[in-house]
Amino acid sequence: MTYTPRSDFLHVMQSRGFLADCTDMQSLDEMLLTPGQTAYIGFDATAKSLHVGSLIQIMMLRWFQQTGHKPITLMGGGTTKVGDPSFRADERPLLGPEQIDANIAGIKEVFSAYIDYDAGAMMLNNAEWLDDLNYLDFLRDIGRHFSINRMLSFESVKSRLDREQSLSFLEFNYMILQAYDFMELNRRYGCILQMGGSDQWGNIVNGIDLTRRVIQKEVFGLTSPLLETSDGKKMGKSQSGAVWLNAEMLSPYEFWQFWRNTTDADVGRFLKLYTELPLDECDRLGALEGSEINEGKATLATEITTLLHGADAAAAAAATAREVFEKGGVGDDLPTLTLSAEDVGDGISIVQLIVKSGLAGSGKEAKRLIAEGGAKMNDAPLTEAGTMIDALTLSEPIKLSAGKKRHALVQIG
Repeated sequence: MTYTPRSDFLHVMQSRGFLADCTDMQSLDEMLLTPGQTAYIGFDATAKSLHVGSLIQIMMLRWFQQTGHKPITLMGGGTTKVGDPSFRADERPLLGPEQIDANIAGIKEVFSAYIDYDAGAMMLNNAEWLDDLNYLDFLRDIGRHFSINRMLSFESVKSRLDREQSLSFLEFNYMILQAYDFMELNRRYGCILQMGGSDQWGNIVNGIDLTRRVIQKEVFGLTSPLLETSDGKKMGKSQSGAVWLNAEMLSPYEFWQFWRNTTDADVGRFLKLYTELPLDECDRLGALEGSEINEGKATLATEITTLLHGADAAAAAAATAREVFEKGGVGDDLPTLTLSAEDVGDGISIVQLIVKSGLAGSGKEAKRLIAEGGAKMNDAPLTEAGTMIDALTLSEPIKLSAGKKRHALVQIG
């Protein structure tokens, strides 16, 4: 976009690379010149933690508050019961109310690290208004404002149908419910802006149209780009699985190490998106070359880990990395697999240990790692996939390694 924003929030969005599209940037910019505006992003509770693929949206809400406004984190206690079909190849598994509530409790832990709920921010659950909807009234009052022809034209739906993959009526209703959320948040809290990833554009536009038609209010939509790393990998995934934000699902050290392993070409861009460092410092660190780029990677990892897990956890993760990589030790913060004597029995295969410790996703992957010379035990190469490890060997913790950058300890508790 060539428009030069006057409001602090849109200036941050544009200058740091958050902005993909906006429904009416000039009008929104004028609204945001007045402090205390309200915006929301919705998060469905499909797991007990969000992963780093959601971190860009969390940072958008953080910047919204930092620039003088009131963010809403909307928990999808109602919409999770339907499932967002956007750009999915199949239907999401349906979750029961107890699992959804447990997932929401886990997700809430992350937001308090980024957003101050004692300073005007709100955390809401759309089950509050969706659970009690009367279906016939909803069809008559809300459903009549939606064109099936138009809904079929949205890329998130069209791509699924073009591949001749089933789209259930249940999923098709998701975009109507999300539109209703926006209208309800405007009605209850004066919310003027919905934000999300660019895959949510169609759902956001639906909410804007519904709010205008039913309660005659002007609201806006803003999307961020769907990020991939420079080598084409989806953000949120690593070799060992999803990069979760909750410490119970991924240790601060593993989280730090994920960012430390950032591709050289992504350092500057990720510093702008995921940290609050000044832009000129982001540019300086991102422009480093050769071995000097490691300064940028370490700064990126430490700054992001500090925001999520705190300065002490970030410092401990950095210290462990130095111990492991510079001194050949094991450090104090490596992910640890603790087994019982019964787990080990007369012996446990090295392949099982590699999988259980999270260094490989399957036995086949672990065997391939060994065959290609990428697996080590206590820094010595593993050459036989059939190697058995007994309780005596595990009387002291052993260090397993997958390549040069991923490590775990294994011990008997």
